[in-house]
Amino acid sequence: MGRLEGKTALISGGARGQGAAEAALFAEEGANVVLTDVLDDEGERTADIIGGAFLHHDVTSEEEWAAVVARAVELHGGVDVLINNAGIYADSPLVGGDVAEYRRVIEINQVGVYLGMREVAPVMIERGGGSIINISSIGGMRGGGGSFAYTASKWAVRGMTKSAAVRLGRHGIRVNSIHPGLINTPMLADTRMADPANIEQLLGQIPLRRMAEPSEVARLALFLASDESSYSTGSEFLIDGGLLA
Repeated sequence: MGRLEGKTALISGGARGQGAAEAALFAEEGANVVLTDVLDDEGERTADIIGGAFLHHDVTSEEEWAAVVARAVELHGGVDVLINNAGIYADSPLVGGDVAEYRRVIEINQVGVYLGMREVAPVMIERGGGSIINISSIGGMRGGGGSFAYTASKWAVRGMTKSAAVRLGRHGIRVNSIHPGLINTPMLADTRMADPANIEQLLGQIPLRRMAEPSEVARLALFLASDESSYSTGSEFLIDGGLLA
C-alpha cells in the first residue's frame, strides 16, 4: 500500500477493462486518480467506486486533452503519471481495406497518444519529473495479418515511446510502453479472437496456457508508475504469457 502516495495519475480509457483496473489499483496505492473516457456512464461508475474523478474525453481532440490536463492540475496541483490507455480494435485489412476505418484507428490509437504526451509533458517538466505509460500491444512487436491499422498504430506507439523517452529524460520524465497479449477485457469481444475456437487455438500457443486478467496488466503499470522503476525508460514491457518467446 502507498506506492503512489501523493501522486496524481491521469488515465485515458479508464471507464472499463484495463483502464478501470489500473484506476482501482492506483487509488488503492494512494494516487489521486483522474480517469477519462467517452463512456460516460461506465466512467462515472468506476470513478465513484474508486473515489476518483471522471472526465468525458475524446482522445482525438486537442481541446479536450488540454481541458482534462488542466482539470487534473486544478484538482491536484499537477500530473505525475499519464497512462495512454484509450484505444480501439477494428478489422481493417490491407487488401480491400477502408481508408476511413484505417484513419479512425490511427486517430484514436496513435494520434491520441501523441496528443496526451504533448499536453502533459510541460506539466511534468514543471513538476520536476513524471512517468508516462503508453499501452501498445504484442501487435506492436510483430507483424499481424488481421487488423492492418491496429498493427500500424501499435508500432507507432512503440516508436513514439522511445522518441519521447529520449527527449524527456533530461527532465526526469520516464516513458515506457506496455505490450499486452491476450487479456480478458471487453475489447476482446471486438476482435476475431472472441470466437471460442480462435481463443482455444491461441491459448495453445501461449506457454502459460491462459489469458491474463486486467489486474495483471495494472500491476505492471503500477511498477512503471512508481519510483520502483526509476531507471527504466524507453523500454517495452511484454505481458503476453510467453507468446512471443
